[in-house]
Amino acid sequence: MAVEIRQLDPTNRRQLLKFVQFPIDTLYRNSPYYVPALVTDEVDTLDPTKNPAFDFCESAYWMAYRNGKPVGRIAGIINRIVNERADKQEARFGFIDFIDDAEVADSLITAVAQWGRSKGMKQLTGPLGFTDMDREGMLIEGFDEVGTQATFYNHPYYPKHIERMGFVKDVDWIELEIKIPQEIPEKMVRIGEIVKKRHGLTTIRYTNRKQLVADYGDAIFHLINEAYDSLFGYSPLTEKQIKHYITLYLPFLPLDDISLIVKEDGGELIGVGISIPSLSKALIKSRGRLLPLGWWHLLKAFHHNDTVDLLLVAVKPEYQNKGVNSLLFTDLIPSYNKHGYKQAESGHELELNHKVLQQWDYFEHRQHKRRRAFTKAL
Repeated sequence: MAVEIRQLDPTNRRQLLKFVQFPIDTLYRNSPYYVPALVTDEVDTLDPTKNPAFDFCESAYWMAYRNGKPVGRIAGIINRIVNERADKQEARFGFIDFIDDAEVADSLITAVAQWGRSKGMKQLTGPLGFTDMDREGMLIEGFDEVGTQATFYNHPYYPKHIERMGFVKDVDWIELEIKIPQEIPEKMVRIGEIVKKRHGLTTIRYTNRKQLVADYGDAIFHLINEAYDSLFGYSPLTEKQIKHYITLYLPFLPLDDISLIVKEDGGELIGVGISIPSLSKALIKSRGRLLPLGWWHLLKAFHHNDTVDLLLVAVKPEYQNKGVNSLLFTDLIPSYNKHGYKQAESGHELELNHKVLQQWDYFEHRQHKRRRAFTKAL
């Protein structure tokens, strides 16, 4: 049977739900490695009425069917802010999943390419989301490793089809598994003390979420904008997005796993480290749903876990490469040990971002995943 491509109505929540559930319920139903996002969060991300990124983005979604059954999905995205900053005309493809079938893969990419050309775009790059707050990158190494809630998982045949269609590497990210030491590395302690005295810095923790949000909610996301501004494809968060993410994330992050670096004189935010107990096993068990028992699996993950996910580390540009990161880890390692964490999963980090990658030299670690953004002229 021929492949049928159907474009979705982005305002139809039922259609968006089918789009989100396809990989969870069909393609990766029995995978021990695929970690779904929370279904409700993913639907909200795709919904133009819910996601503040639509103030500067536009998108279109398609699903592929054969004999009436879903066999693939894809999103086309244009981020106007990134295009203006980089002086390019680029469409993105993202949220891509498909069976191991050339006709299906080709039909999905063709749909996005035609849409992109109709919008005047000259390049197609992906997998990328609306902004860096979304999942991005196609797995090319580490197919037998459990994913994280912050990244896509995909079968090994995905990149083979993408390369067959003429896409080439744009950028790679790598991911590391880091062993949590029982004691803070001595060298890190010494560097931390020097940095504190030289720059007048200190670390602070909060036990009250409302106070954290009141004192540093906005500052954390403005710091992220500063620290990540020069990275690949970064889309600066708007004030509307910042308010959205403060409401979405900060009330639920465990305070023991958040460390802030501030100036002793005045409390200016210099750096932040945000981590969270791994939700991978809980999301696999719940298949991305809170009901009927997904909430219980997630709650259990917050209290009984041996893995912590390092969501982000952000340091003001003028303090980068000065050992400031050591303060975050000297502050967090005792907390990690208290909670029984044995290992940490890094975020996906650009392979050429040596400022970030060198911080792991203090720890026993292994690189276990690599993901790629591909690109092709339209």
